[in-house]
Amino acid sequence: MELDGKRILIIKQSSLGDIIHTLPLVHAVRRQYPLVCIGWIVEQGFAALLERDDAVDVVHPIHIPSTSDPGAGNTAYWRAFAATVSTLQRLRQQFKASPYDLILDLHASFRSGLLGLVNPGGLRIGFKDAKEGNTWFQHRLVNNAAGYQHAVDKNLLFCEQLGCAVAAEDFYLCTDPDDQAKVASFLKEEGILPHDRIVYVNATARWQSKFWFVSRWSELCDRLLAAGVRPVLGGSRADLAYLTEIVESMSGKKAVIAAGRLSLPESIALMKRADVYVGLDTGPMHVAAMVGTPVVALFGPTHPERVGPYGVRHVVMRAEHLDCLCCRKRSCDHQRCMEEITTDSVFAQVMNFIESEGLTRPA
Repeated sequence: MELDGKRILIIKQSSLGDIIHTLPLVHAVRRQYPLVCIGWIVEQGFAALLERDDAVDVVHPIHIPSTSDPGAGNTAYWRAFAATVSTLQRLRQQFKASPYDLILDLHASFRSGLLGLVNPGGLRIGFKDAKEGNTWFQHRLVNNAAGYQHAVDKNLLFCEQLGCAVAAEDFYLCTDPDDQAKVASFLKEEGILPHDRIVYVNATARWQSKFWFVSRWSELCDRLLAAGVRPVLGGSRADLAYLTEIVESMSGKKAVIAAGRLSLPESIALMKRADVYVGLDTGPMHVAAMVGTPVVALFGPTHPERVGPYGVRHVVMRAEHLDCLCCRKRSCDHQRCMEEITTDSVFAQVMNFIESEGLTRPA
């Protein structure tokens, strides 16, 4: 399939981790077909990430309220329906003026099928095992005959349809020099110098069952500081109360809270600056892996084989012997899988990366 000069639309609205998992495919397409125009439909909160990517030409930001978030309320479905209709109408006008030749539906849902359908014409390609009747919207289906489990490998199956192959150079995440400068300034204000070693700590997640414990996060941060390493707690404004509880539980010098003080692109630059990422199964974990930062990931209710940090410079911590491991439950009364991950074991893995050859920053 010759694509140079064609227009390709990527449909992958969210979440952060899923968008990161899609980037190697997009980068491979751009490298193989430098004259192709690539557009992307994405939730507006992630648009800034794609606007900085050198492989993406056009970003189509949308906002459709989630119906699954805690506290979404009884009217969530009606609000989502109204937003979907409005979004389809707006995109139809945009695509009528500049239609796409090829639509890659990697979101694989009923709604993403509708988003692709509003483009006038074009070849639509999706997954054979897509959910919610998505396959009915597609002209061609990508079959996961090899049984790939990880989302990155599954997305790369589209390469065969497009006549391209992925390479090591396709695994990257663009950061802007201005974002890097903002991070350097932020760290300087917090007394962190360019040669200081940093651990990016991600202690929050959307699922209650993924959470570790305040006492263990605070102990880990205490031990990192005692070892001469500066922990920096990332997240959003919504996480501030929980992160403040962690910091206030520390026994001595306090960790830095970056949550709510940096934009998404700036947070990505901070993760790239960090020596190690330690945290839960969330989008930032995939960001850290993609920018080349070693990851120590704490897993319990989810499958690292499917959604773990991609690559070889990472360690997954989990209680392998438990029968309830990978239960996929969003909440849990006992959290035994997370309870059995000890502070000692996590600290040891983080320090192993810190002390590895080539990871210690020169003074």
